[in-house]
Amino acid sequence: CFQLYGYCYQDSNDIPDTLTTITELGSPLEMIQLLQTSWEDRFRICLSLVRLLHYLAHSPLGSVTLLDFRPRQFVIVDGELKVTDLDDASIEESSCTSNSDCFMEFPARNFTLPCSVEGRCQSMNEKRNLYNAYRFFFTYLLPHSAPSSLRPLLDKIVNATGNHNKRSNAKYLQFTGAFKMIALLWLFAEYRRVPEAFIPDENYRCWPSYHHKGCLLSVFDVNEAIEICDSYSQCKAFVLTNQTTWTGRQLVFFKMAANHIVPDPDKITYVKVTD
Repeated sequence: CFQLYGYCYQDSNDIPDTLTTITELGSPLEMIQLLQTSWEDRFRICLSLVRLLHYLAHSPLGSVTLLDFRPRQFVIVDGELKVTDLDDASIEESSCTSNSDCFMEFPARNFTLPCSVEGRCQSMNEKRNLYNAYRFFFTYLLPHSAPSSLRPLLDKIVNATGNHNKRSNAKYLQFTGAFKMIALLWLFAEYRRVPEAFIPDENYRCWPSYHHKGCLLSVFDVNEAIEICDSYSQCKAFVLTNQTTWTGRQLVFFKMAANHIVPDPDKITYVKVTD
């Protein structure tokens, strides 16, 4: 949720019972703009949403549901998704006398949950949040332009959030850290690391480039280099140099092939092994 920096309670004749809060500044969430960002950025947003879902399901107040779970209730802060409006949050689990009382209706799909012996619909708050996350976020942000090696895992996660069967969806929330680790490992598995190596030829031109006869760009880290190489159809490899820009970003050569690799103690080559 939003970081609270402070608050002020004011009680006067003109403005009775007024609470003013001071929170961090976020950017409005625009789905069309998100679809135009890199898959890695959208994946990060989905991970932050999964963490939020896990917190809502296990908050100190109990299971919390967001009754108005729509993109307009969220903002982006430093690449992370955060909820801003908690006016429609509820900790009340629906009461019931039979399973038919635990009916959840959505525009495209309906679900019936079990009624517990205590007379409460089991995990209804969690399930409602999870399905809304599926229909408003996961189904759009996760599959679109995802790396091919990740698609089987992503399909399982998206299907799990969209289908409330007898298997508990909570386990997918508990594996947030493992999901992130697997995704990064699979992403790197698409490239073979060749230390102390350089590709002298196989250049292609790109813009903007620090080299007029090749594609030499600056990156923050290897993740960004992989993202750039994946965005060029002709890119089959890239070479990390020991040179940096004046801002400290590392210079990287992007190559069309890796047919001829020569030794170079100051460089590291990454060769794409799958397309």
